Amino acid sequence: MHEWLKEAETVDVAVYAAVAGTETPRLDEAMRRLSAAADHSKLWVGAAAGMTLLGGTRGRRAARRGLVSLAIASAFANLVAKPLTTRRRPDREALAVLERRQVPMPATSSFPSGHTASAFAFATGAGQAQPALSASLRALATLVGYSRVHTGVHYPADALVGAFIGVSAAELAARLLDR
Repeated sequence: MHEWLKEAETVDVAVYAAVAGTETPRLDEAMRRLSAAADHSKLWVGAAAGMTLLGGTRGRRAARRGLVSLAIASAFANLVAKPLTTRRRPDREALAVLERRQVPMPATSSFPSGHTASAFAFATGAGQAQPALSASLRALATLVGYSRVHTGVHYPADALVGAFIGVSAAELAARLLDR
């Protein structure tokens, strides 16, 4: 492994440990619930349903773009990227992640975060079609990505790469849908 990758891994684990070791009793429950709400893209499917029902033509277009983007990101992150990597999930016990924060530990590779990829894909895709929602959707996607670190199932770099995959998937979806 290149020296800079070793150093990046050291920083990644240190940031994870700092988050794990910080007492945040009020934030813990919110992050746990948000992380669980994003399981199987429930949060984003719900947002798409709301946009479809309440947003008229623009809302339906935003929902479609968001869901197509999410499908591309989820497929790439979970079916291509995760099987190609062997990064183990964080050892929550060794790094002292408080039990009240924890969500079930997935069995797949830690890298990249599929939750974050899906979140940023939906937020970027839907936000392109409905710019008035873009900032709030991206803020929610950012919180979902952070929740995966806070609950102890991902390192920060997993979430950062997941965000990159999500934004890239939304760009691809926009090109495909605009044809």
